[in-house]
Amino acid sequence: MEKFLQSSRVLVFLTISVCAAAAVLLYFASVVIVYNVIVDSILHIPSTADQGKRLAVKLLKVLDTLLIALTFQIIATGLYRLFLGDPDSKEKGLLKAMDIKNFHDLKITLMQVASVIMVILFLEQAVEVGATLETLYFGIAIAVVVLASVFAARYMRH
Repeated sequence: MEKFLQSSRVLVFLTISVCAAAAVLLYFASVVIVYNVIVDSILHIPSTADQGKRLAVKLLKVLDTLLIALTFQIIATGLYRLFLGDPDSKEKGLLKAMDIKNFHDLKITLMQVASVIMVILFLEQAVEVGATLETLYFGIAIAVVVLASVFAARYMRH
């Protein structure tokens, strides 16, 4: 049984590798998207409020993608340092800056990042669609999920 559990480190390493690859891919895609938005904005400078809103939505979507990439990076770094890295590595770098000491801290950090991503999604919806009943329902749904994650994070710490 112990041999099987020791070999499960390979599965953790596989998860870390996939998360790291996803983060790199999303960072690269974000750079390409920002480049295209800049080129498009220079060639077709927004001259109306609606065009300005469209540009803002494009940039919010890039920010959303970057936050998702950061989430994958946090997962990869956190899992590596918590499960495979040496014990001293937990006291420096990204985990120290984010105050991640154990798996529960990693989950709480991920819930916080997910909450920020959902707020950005709401902003995208509000700018794209405007003040509609659909936007209100979407905002209420996001508020419920964010509140649930806040309560979950509060009670996970104890």
